[in-house]
Amino acid sequence: GGGAYGAAKAGGAFDLVRFVQQPQVVARIVSAVFALIVFACLVGDGYTSLPENPQLYCIFNHNEDACRYGIGIGVLAFLACIFFFMVDIYFPQISNTTDRKYLVLADLGFSGLWTFLWFIGFCFLTNQWSWTRAEDVFIGADSARAAITFSFFSIFSW
Repeated sequence: GGGAYGAAKAGGAFDLVRFVQQPQVVARIVSAVFALIVFACLVGDGYTSLPENPQLYCIFNHNEDACRYGIGIGVLAFLACIFFFMVDIYFPQISNTTDRKYLVLADLGFSGLWTFLWFIGFCFLTNQWSWTRAEDVFIGADSARAAITFSFFSIFSW
């Protein structure tokens, strides 16, 4: 068989085409793109100001925590995707089954945690958006909806 956590297949040449076709790599790339969209939408158009007051506020019901949460989990998810992507590249070279086991369990645990955090983020952003008054949003409504939508998609990609 393949040995524990694929350890019997350790070593060998790196095949980029075969690597990119792996389901976990595709899911990781999709998750990174979704995370990038969420935090980019919130950083770019998540804060606005009133014409008479130049102070910025979060467009999600003036709740700074909503913007901070979305940006925070988006940035951390993006960085985690890059980290686990690098682990995926290096993984075939690891022959120690204990190290492979810990990497697989760390990936599984982190993915489970981040799925939950994306669910919380989706619910939080949706709730705050539903309480946002239309007259408080001059620009950024599409970005807010995109952040909500891609936080929902991120639940399934993680």
